[in-house]
Amino acid sequence: MSIVTLTTDWRQNDFYVGAVKGTILKHSPHTNVVDLNHQIAPFNISMAAFVVKNSYSFFPEGSVHIVDVSAEPTEEKGYIALKYHNHFFICANNGIIGLLFKEDPEKAVNIEKYTLLSSPTFSGISVLAPAAAHLADGGNIEDLGTLTVDLIKQIPLRPAIDESVISGSVIYIDSYQNAITNITKELFERIGKGRQFEILVQSNYYKIKRLNQFYNETSPGELLGLFNSLDLLEIAIYRGNAAELLNLGINSTVRIKFS
Repeated sequence: MSIVTLTTDWRQNDFYVGAVKGTILKHSPHTNVVDLNHQIAPFNISMAAFVVKNSYSFFPEGSVHIVDVSAEPTEEKGYIALKYHNHFFICANNGIIGLLFKEDPEKAVNIEKYTLLSSPTFSGISVLAPAAAHLADGGNIEDLGTLTVDLIKQIPLRPAIDESVISGSVIYIDSYQNAITNITKELFERIGKGRQFEILVQSNYYKIKRLNQFYNETSPGELLGLFNSLDLLEIAIYRGNAAELLNLGINSTVRIKFS
């Protein structure tokens, strides 16, 4: 069975979700449509990219992933279909590609087979859904339009480093209010070289002097840091809401000082 995943900023109770699912199934009745995430903050392509980037590889190869976030049409950007690591992606050419992929996609096509004429304000049902159904049915990506290399790419925010300090940022707040940063385990080990350290969260007031392997190594209500399943530094409060209590948001600063 073919799979199409759906990531949007619509919220689950909007009629948009049902309309897009119905359009996909109308074109490809045997496709399994999976809700990946409908809780993306409005127009936030960074959040959408984080969710899709860290989820798509768990699906079977050949799956199709619709990312309908900040997808309103303009003269500068259209809609694109991409093949990357034997998965397909359907989205607007709005910069999200630079946040999704480490390398250029294997193929990129400007979608021309489907237009906004049938629903000028709802690209999900007029362009993205039928294009995804075409690929889910085994259709050739090049049948959707012309190959292109003219892709808009937003550059991911990377930590600043020197010999004894890594200055990173919060890039995602999960449903437990844990703050995930852009500091990787590889970077921490390469710069730290086994030295003692302090993790400074937002200011010098909140300090973490050791890393957990598990959340429950600390008492409830205590601040902790660990490298999560993505090998990214995560700031949490065990059985608490770190982002809310520490006033953390996207782009909040997290520094690691090595002695």
